[in-house]
Amino acid sequence: PGRPATDPSRPRPAMSSAQQDNIIYEHPLNEKMRTLLRLEHLLLQVNHHLPDATVWSTRATVSGLLDMLSVFSRADIKADLIKELDRQREKLAGIRRTPGIDSERLDQILQRLEQATDGIYKVNGQIGQQLRSNEFLKTILQRSSIPGGSCAFDLPAYHYWLQLPYEKRQTDLVVWMQTLEPILTAVTLILSLVRGSSDPTEEIASGGLFQRSLDPQTPAQMVRVGLPRGAPLYAEISGGKHRFNIRFLDPADMEHPAQTPEDVHFFLNTCIL
Repeated sequence: PGRPATDPSRPRPAMSSAQQDNIIYEHPLNEKMRTLLRLEHLLLQVNHHLPDATVWSTRATVSGLLDMLSVFSRADIKADLIKELDRQREKLAGIRRTPGIDSERLDQILQRLEQATDGIYKVNGQIGQQLRSNEFLKTILQRSSIPGGSCAFDLPAYHYWLQLPYEKRQTDLVVWMQTLEPILTAVTLILSLVRGSSDPTEEIASGGLFQRSLDPQTPAQMVRVGLPRGAPLYAEISGGKHRFNIRFLDPADMEHPAQTPEDVHFFLNTCIL
């Protein structure tokens, strides 16, 4: 696995220029991580498009927001986040007396975990309920399942709103996103700690295939694979709590990519926090 980090808050060793220029492929090893990574993906989409004044970026921002609501409606994310924050806080508190621990940095992270937990407890009811009860957003959400269903002729109110000055649209979007802020803050914090829980190791995939078993007594959360940006390969990762496989595929024929027969050098993080 990736080399465990005694304290995920400690400064990481300086990365080589090769590591810094890697493309990172991530794979969640449980359903909880899968949900968190999808929420992060949508948050990155929203944050990218929100500052752009164009109508199409506003559409992309709304689309990301509504997709978040769909994710929230499928599971009890609120309880899952509280449980995960408590688990990480308990695990980190248990390493306080380990030699070499930076107690000050550890206390800062424990405080952030506690603040994130308090923020979630302050969210009344189901996550996103306030937005789901917004008739304007509800109408857009209902049409979003239809390909092209948010056209001007389908949603004239949405079309009107999109033509308003950017400042007005941005104000509405920021207000809507603020209702989800405690949840998204917790998601970002959890993923940051998980990613920082191990240092990368250099590995070789013989004939383009790498397999590894996992210790069920130390559940891994996520696998991260780093490949040089210019490499004519991409990583396809599969697996769960017991083992994972990595195949390196040649995309020369994108319709029928084939596993490379060559040995592949890559960086691996098995995140275990």
